Amino acid sequence: MNKNYYAVLMAGGVGSRFWPVSTSSNPKQFHDMLGTGKTLIQKTFDRLNRFIPTENILILTNERYNDLVLEQLPMVKQEQVVLEPAMRNTAPCILYASLKIQKMNPNAVMIVAPSDHWIEDEAAFEKDVTACFDKCEEENALCTLGIQPTFPNTGFGYIEFEKGSDENLKKVSQFREKPDYETAKEFLAQGNFLWNAGIFMWSVETIVEAFKQYQPSQYELFGKGISSYNTSEERAFIQENYAKAENISIDYAILEQSKSIYTLPATFDWNDLGTWGALYDKLDKDEDGNAVVNAQVLLEDAKGNMIRTPKGKVVVVDGLEDYIIVDKEEVLLIYPKDKQQDIKKVLNQVKEKFGDQFA
Repeated sequence: MNKNYYAVLMAGGVGSRFWPVSTSSNPKQFHDMLGTGKTLIQKTFDRLNRFIPTENILILTNERYNDLVLEQLPMVKQEQVVLEPAMRNTAPCILYASLKIQKMNPNAVMIVAPSDHWIEDEAAFEKDVTACFDKCEEENALCTLGIQPTFPNTGFGYIEFEKGSDENLKKVSQFREKPDYETAKEFLAQGNFLWNAGIFMWSVETIVEAFKQYQPSQYELFGKGISSYNTSEERAFIQENYAKAENISIDYAILEQSKSIYTLPATFDWNDLGTWGALYDKLDKDEDGNAVVNAQVLLEDAKGNMIRTPKGKVVVVDGLEDYIIVDKEEVLLIYPKDKQQDIKKVLNQVKEKFGDQFA
């Protein structure tokens, strides 16, 4: 394996649209959402570990998930778990992790990848990432993997790239916010738009220089701690300073300002598993379109349902169509699939009425 290859696995999100399975104390990345025998973070780690040395994979997460990470990834040492003491979006934590890696290996190239995406063709993923690594080693490029859109999705941001290039890696014109449906249809018709999957690659030198140029105050804040990184003093420095960082995404902080952004249209299947409906789309279904995880089912006049329970639970459904049915300990959710985006709102109502212990 190439010792200059590093990864930052982003595992701090809560995944509230997957409530009641995903909760603030045990989010979706730590669950086996598809019934494969491995959690999403375990699947992501294995995918990266095909071509990135085990010791070069950092897990970036909130302090409260430290024990979950070490329990699910026993091959990882404590010093590989980069803990955020406060929620400050993606730019501060990526800068922090990049400075740590740069101190370990100034020649490093790195991938920043979410821990909760579903990618089936892992060989194609490796090929795409290493192609971007090659680009990043040759020049000061910031690379992203874009996903070929299959329909006018309004839930993703889009990457617009320059037309006319025969190169696999396309120069990015601009990043576009989540569009409305008509705008998304126009994007697809133009043919030079990709979904933004939030998977980034760059050399540590290039990303650190980009922060110096476009986010000097962020760099100044985290740069003061360089002498403490990867030592016993690091924790104290981060505890004192992390919450002072501006709450800003890597997209706004760096990518939308840099003139050296490239995108590679991904050659692998991808699903961001953002909602129960997205999970339903990935699962095998019976002849009536029901997707079942873990449950033993008896179904009558039941079509298009997403059913998930603890392993082996018997579920009887009669007369339901296009519903999400999720049973988890003290919570049972029976909810229309076409209202899945409202589950976040329902979760807040549950917290208000019954308390945080159910959230």
